[in-house]
Amino acid sequence: MTAVALRPAQLFLLVFLPFAAGYFLSFLFRSINAVIAADLTRDLGLDASSLGLLTAAFFIAFASIQLPLGVVLDRYGAARVQSLLLTIAALGSLIFALADDILTLSFGRALIGLGCAGGLMAAFKAIMRWFPAERLALVNGCFLSIGGLGAMSATQPIELMLTFTDWRGVFLILAGLSLTSAVSIFLFVPRGDASESPSALAVQVREVGGILTDALFWRFAPISVFGMGVTMSIQGLWAGPWLLDVAALPREDVANRLLAMAGAMAFGFIGTGYLSDFLRARGVSSIHLMAAGTALTILTLVAILLQVDPTGWWHWILFGAVGNVTALVYPALARHFGRDAAGRANTANTMLVFAGTFAIQYLIGAIIDFWPRDETGAYPAIAYQTAFAATIACQIASLIWLFRPGPDLKSALRQL
Repeated sequence: MTAVALRPAQLFLLVFLPFAAGYFLSFLFRSINAVIAADLTRDLGLDASSLGLLTAAFFIAFASIQLPLGVVLDRYGAARVQSLLLTIAALGSLIFALADDILTLSFGRALIGLGCAGGLMAAFKAIMRWFPAERLALVNGCFLSIGGLGAMSATQPIELMLTFTDWRGVFLILAGLSLTSAVSIFLFVPRGDASESPSALAVQVREVGGILTDALFWRFAPISVFGMGVTMSIQGLWAGPWLLDVAALPREDVANRLLAMAGAMAFGFIGTGYLSDFLRARGVSSIHLMAAGTALTILTLVAILLQVDPTGWWHWILFGAVGNVTALVYPALARHFGRDAAGRANTANTMLVFAGTFAIQYLIGAIIDFWPRDETGAYPAIAYQTAFAATIACQIASLIWLFRPGPDLKSALRQL
């Protein structure tokens, strides 16, 4: 089946929707611990660094497979690879649901991360093959918004599920949904996005080295890591404990704010994709959009750590809307490296993003643990403020790096 044989309705039903289901689950898995953190802490007696490490096991497993994932995506295509990975996610969710100790839980969480590792990159590979090139940023933005829906489902809906089952029951349900998604992708997604004449495997692996030594790749890498990494770390875990400990909100109110933040993230992805296409069509590099969104994210985090309106909604909604603006790097890398290497280029970037997220999420917890809990089990505001301030410093440094003088700056402006 060729690209021209797929009409818009077919593109939606046979390409966009099946991959969207897997990506929805991926974001739900990575975000769910923000809601169940109190349950895990109570049931397992975790401190902040242990909770951060358990949650971050998803990200280190996710990152560890990215480079080989790029090779197999370019070689074998998105449908085969993604259906296998989602089966692994289903197994990891089952193990997590049945585990009784921190090591087994971490192993299950790592398997989930491994199984979710292709949720975005496999979809980007298929989207680049089947959708018009001039609509890639918009389609990618719409697809990324599905992650926002997954994050929304990891908030109030999960809190509601916890009223008639526990976190173990939730993960059993997620295991079944993951397996269903894997079967759907295997059966319904058209083939044809693998390289038509792939290079020898050894050559493809060597070509990854060319990606990792490319100047433009490393101009984009820091802002990708600290833009998306900080957002995923806070939205996926530390926003919940902040709202519980610092804002002193009840669990239901915490879930409501996490839901609003995730909803804003979904709309933010679509808006970012639309604005990027709008700017590029008029000859304006959307690198300025990415920089403006990053600056606004920084200002929002400053308002949060200074406790400006500590029980309010607006800063969490704004953080959700603009926090992932650096996802614009992905279509830029795809354009720069070309279709046959797009999978490897994007997975190389994702490897760095998720390795960074692992480190950021764990280190936030490690910094918080420098302060003792009070008699209620809550950490003091200064602990979270110090940790969040460290992430802000990293984002500022990455923004400066993006615009540093150099011969590849003009190329960056053209590609983005």
